[in-house]
Amino acid sequence: MKLLPSSLSLLTLFVGALACPDEEGHDHHVHKREFPTAPLTPPSRPLVWGDLNIIHTTDSHGWLLGHQKSSFPEPNYSADFGDFASFVSHMKEIALEKDVDLLLVDSGDLHDGTGLSDGFPPGGVDAHETNKFITQLPYDVMAIGNHELYIYANTLDMYQNFVPKLNGRYLSSNVNITVADKHGKPVKRFTKFKTQKGRSVTALGVLFDFTGNDVNTTVQPVAQMVKESWFADAIKNEPDFFLLVGHMPVQRDDWPLVFNAVRAVHRTTPILILGGHSHIRDCVQLDGRSMSLESGRYMETVGWMSMDFDRNSRDKTKNLTFTRRYMDPNRVTFEYHAGRSNFTFDTRTGQSITRGLEQLSKNFDLDFFFGTAPQDYTLSRSPYPSNGSLLTLFATQALPVALAINNSRADIPNVIITNSGSQRFDVYAGPFTKNDQLTASPFTDSFLFIPNITAEIANKVLPALNNAGADERRRSFFREMYGRGHVEHLYRAWLEDMDRRSGIDRRASKNLTLGYVTSDACAGIGDDTLHSPLPFYDSPDFIASNPPKVSNDTLIDLVFVDFIEDQLLEILNAVQTGKTYTDADVSLYTPILANAALGLYAQEAWN
Repeated sequence: MKLLPSSLSLLTLFVGALACPDEEGHDHHVHKREFPTAPLTPPSRPLVWGDLNIIHTTDSHGWLLGHQKSSFPEPNYSADFGDFASFVSHMKEIALEKDVDLLLVDSGDLHDGTGLSDGFPPGGVDAHETNKFITQLPYDVMAIGNHELYIYANTLDMYQNFVPKLNGRYLSSNVNITVADKHGKPVKRFTKFKTQKGRSVTALGVLFDFTGNDVNTTVQPVAQMVKESWFADAIKNEPDFFLLVGHMPVQRDDWPLVFNAVRAVHRTTPILILGGHSHIRDCVQLDGRSMSLESGRYMETVGWMSMDFDRNSRDKTKNLTFTRRYMDPNRVTFEYHAGRSNFTFDTRTGQSITRGLEQLSKNFDLDFFFGTAPQDYTLSRSPYPSNGSLLTLFATQALPVALAINNSRADIPNVIITNSGSQRFDVYAGPFTKNDQLTASPFTDSFLFIPNITAEIANKVLPALNNAGADERRRSFFREMYGRGHVEHLYRAWLEDMDRRSGIDRRASKNLTLGYVTSDACAGIGDDTLHSPLPFYDSPDFIASNPPKVSNDTLIDLVFVDFIEDQLLEILNAVQTGKTYTDADVSLYTPILANAALGLYAQEAWN
C-alpha cells in the first residue's frame, strides 16, 4: 500500500533510531531538501545479505540529479547521485558489521542522456564533468559501454582523465583505443584482486559486438576474444569467483560464449555476471553456481545480488544460494535498506556531490525556461496518435511550428516525416527547460526536402515507409541497428510484454503507484518495491505531420530528417514512376535541427 506523507515521516524517524546520530563523517546540520510531493511506496522487504554482495548500476547516461518530475513513475527514481553515494557508504558499513563482502560494479554507458552530460558549452566534451562525480564513489569494477565509443574525443577523454582514477579497475576486454602517444598505458583487459574478506577475484569487462564505434577505436567480436591467448592466461588460475562485467544483455546475446569458455576450464567456480545495454531489468542463471543480473537504465534501477559460498569446502558440486533485487533509487528505498532516517542519512561526500551536480546544472544553464507544458506527453503510455502522445505532439505540432521559423518556404504546404526513435524520453507537465529538451529530444538531425511533389504522392510515403519490407526486412533492419547500439526496440518490447502479462492483475494493483513490474528467469520476485504496471501502446517506426488540406495534384514540399534519407528515397521511387529521385534532388530545408524543435515550439505555444 502507499504511504501517506505522515506515515512516511514516521517510517524514516523510526528507521533513523537504529543509527548513531553522531557517527563520524556525517553532517547532520545541513538541511536536506524535501521529499517528492508524491508519497513513495517503501520496499516490500529487507535485502538478503550473503557472503558476497554486489550493488550494480548500468546505463546511467548522465542521470545523476535523479528524476525530478512529480508525475509517476518519476518520483520512484528521484534520488540523485549524492544520495546514492551516501547509500553506498552506509551499505559498506553494514557489510563490515556483518563481516561480509560488498562490491560496487558498473556496466557502462556513462555518456549521452541528460543536460548534465550533454549540455556542455562549445568546446567541451560529453560527460567530462559528470564523470568527475562518478569517480568519487568506490567502484570496484567498471566496464566500457558503446556510448563511450561513438565520438573519439569522448573515448580519449575517458582514457586520459577517467580510467586512471579507477586504478586498473576500468576494464575493456575486447575494446582498444589508438592514441598519438605510443607510450600511453593500455586500458586493462582484466584484473585480479582480493575482496575485503580476502577472497580472490578474476574480473573481465566485455562489450557486445558493437559496430558504431568511431575512428581510432576497435571492438573485437566476443567470439574471437574468448580464443585469445591473453584470455586463456587470465582464466587459467582458479579464483574464489569470476566477476564478468560487461555492456551486454544477460539474455539473447554473447554472454554464454564467455561463460562457457570459463566453464570449460573451471567446472564449479562461482561466476557472477553483471550485464547491461538493453535498458531492462533482467536475471538468468546459466547454471546452479552462477547468476547474471541486468539493472535497467537512467538510474531508474539499482541492482543487488548476493551469494553464499559453499559451506562444505570439499563439496563444490551443489547449487549455490543467490538472491537478486531491483531497487527503485529514491530516498525512501535508500533509507529503508541503510537503516537511516532523513536526518542521519546524508554523508559529507554525498552532500558534496549533490551540491556539485546542482552547481553544474547552473553552469550549463539547464533551468533555461522555454515554457510550461500543460500536461504529460509520453512515448508509450498513451496511444499514437492521441493528445497524450509525445510523438503526436512532436510531429503534428512542434515540427510545423519550429520549421516555419525564418523559413522562406513556410507558406508552401508540406508533409514532414521523421522516425519515432527521434524522441528518447517523456515530457512531463510543468516547466519545460533546456534539460528537458536535451533529455526528450537529443538528436541533432537536419531537415531536408524535395520540392514539387504532388500531395497525392507525398501522402503515400509515410504508410509505405511503415509497411516496407514485411517482417524479415524489419528484423534485418533491427539487427543492423542493434549492432550500431540502438536498443529502444528491445526496451519497448520489454514494456509491451510487461503490460501484456500484467493486464489481468491491474485491478489487484490499482492502489499501487506506476512502475516496473519485472518478470525474469530467476526464482522469486525481483522488484524491491511493488508497483502497478506501466500501460503500453505501440507506435510506428515513422511519424509525420498532418497532411495539408489541399487537392491531390497540389505541389508541396516533402520534408524529412537526414537520418532516414536513403529509406525515404527508396520508398518515394516505389510509390511513383514519373521520376527516379536521388540525393541530387534533396536540399536543406532549414538550419534548425531536430533537437531544437520542442524548445522552439514551447516558446511559441506554452507561454
